[in-house]
Amino acid sequence: MSKRTLTITLQPDWKAALRDAGRRANARSYQGEVLNFESPGAFFGRMTERRWALVRALQGQGEISLRELARRVERDVKRVHEDMQVLLELGLVERGEDGGVMCPFATVHIDMELRAAA
Repeated sequence: MSKRTLTITLQPDWKAALRDAGRRANARSYQGEVLNFESPGAFFGRMTERRWALVRALQGQGEISLRELARRVERDVKRVHEDMQVLLELGLVERGEDGGVMCPFATVHIDMELRAAA
């Protein structure tokens, strides 16, 4: 399992999302990982443009120190640290063995659907 994938979904029925995750967990092969948000507001409230830039800067780079990451994205180290706390909590990034951070996902897919109200 060298290349991990993440699918971000927007599903208000968290119970259905949990059942789907359980089905994926019982599969014999790697099905990817899922991060579900209950609403677009919950998603966009947590995933700001600057946080996405951090994820993009980390993808495929291996483990990077916070200071180096801040230098690469030309941002203040303190603000990068604050954003990394949110990304770590969500599971989009992980801590490395040397204390740095990394994005373990080769692919991140966002699955959104907008429908007219019934």
